[in-house]
Amino acid sequence: MSTTYLELSQDGGGAHKYYEVSVDGQAVTVRYGRIGAAGQVQTSTFPTAEKARAAAAKKIGEKVRKGYAPAVRGQRPPRAVTRRQVASAPSTARAVAPVLWRFRTGSAAFGIHIDDDRCWVGNQAGDVYTLAHGGEVLARYRLPDGVKCLVADDFWIYAGCDDGRVYDLSSKLPFAAYDIAADVDIFWLDIHEGVLHVADRAGRLTVIDHEDEHQWSRGGHGEHAWMVRADDRAVYHGHSRGVTAHAPDGGAESWHTATRGGVLFGWQEDDAVYAGTAHRVVHRLSKATGAIEATYRCDAPVYSCATSPGGRFVFAGDSASSVYCFDRDGTRLWKLGTGGGSALSMQYRDERLYLVATDGSLVCVDAGEAAVTAAERGSVPVARDVKLAATLPTYAADTAAASVTTVASAPVGTVVVECVQDGGRTRVHVVSEGYDRSWNVQFPRAIREPGARYVVDAVHPASGGFYRVRGDIRRLQ
Repeated sequence: MSTTYLELSQDGGGAHKYYEVSVDGQAVTVRYGRIGAAGQVQTSTFPTAEKARAAAAKKIGEKVRKGYAPAVRGQRPPRAVTRRQVASAPSTARAVAPVLWRFRTGSAAFGIHIDDDRCWVGNQAGDVYTLAHGGEVLARYRLPDGVKCLVADDFWIYAGCDDGRVYDLSSKLPFAAYDIAADVDIFWLDIHEGVLHVADRAGRLTVIDHEDEHQWSRGGHGEHAWMVRADDRAVYHGHSRGVTAHAPDGGAESWHTATRGGVLFGWQEDDAVYAGTAHRVVHRLSKATGAIEATYRCDAPVYSCATSPGGRFVFAGDSASSVYCFDRDGTRLWKLGTGGGSALSMQYRDERLYLVATDGSLVCVDAGEAAVTAAERGSVPVARDVKLAATLPTYAADTAAASVTTVASAPVGTVVVECVQDGGRTRVHVVSEGYDRSWNVQFPRAIREPGARYVVDAVHPASGGFYRVRGDIRRLQ
């Protein structure tokens, strides 16, 4: 077996990645990713050893022309990944929030998503846990790197990680649905109708379509972009100098609004976006014009914010371990201590406010009027400390093609898809009856191989004319 190892590393925060090609008989294996990371793997088999060597030489030549050079693995250290540095002071509130339960993930955490069925929390150790609304831990997902954020697009759940990938957690085996450039240091992301929007450390905005193909990117007005939200009208990008709205196709900047302090968190409703800032406020901005419609004043820098449906109530978490509730026009209704650190992310659902605190805990707060009134008077429930189950289902991500299970036939009720060549790219189409065969399927790039067929549990149509996979993926013999 012969192996060629190349690296591309640029000064000033540019590319810092590797590309390795190995030839073993008729098989060519490519591994690539950030320097120091395990990377993503693709293996292809050719009719003869000669054709395998020719294909490998072509891949190597393409990378050399792009600036890659031979290197020795391990000599160049990995580039440090940005960890959000946060300070958390004790709360100045006179009362503590009515916490119903608390789950300690074991590592600092930013990612949270609450849906009809589950609570999701992801931490910087690469663990994602799912819990019932009552606090029972249901499952654990192990990802290759720290989780920056969790987002949902319909009933698909995605985790943006420090390894530059976005993992689909909608099936038992997490897979890399999007592979962002290795030099992009993800701060936050959003997914709208299969299109990925990434805000990064440099203040850039990068947009990638459902086929995992780069669409466009823009430099921001500032740096440290901790906010990105998207809808049909625009992409709302928050950074150190305010919030900027871009047209969905990247063709124009719709508006830019300066905020009081750099944006540290963002939220959206149908007609407005909310930006929590370092200067102790949350701004509500009109999606149509960017005008600041209301300002919600806190007593310390705002790390997170959220709203109840329609923006009737606005919630905020500050750097001094306090959580606030305002009415729509900006009147402060209450301020309470979290009882366990500052809220780095939050979400409201059914009179419950779910927080991820600086100590890595997922906290469920009773935000109902009666519970809050009682808390302000000093009466709070005893918070339940949630423990891990002795036998917890655990699902680990593996992006290597060889890890996909092979089956001899498609089980009843499943869907068969096929990898095809289309204009020099490998696309995936459904071949089972009853589906539009002209539509592409959102499918892991690491396991696409021309001519290969796969069995999936289900595919669902998405607006924009493509299918999304739901459930396990198995290769068909």
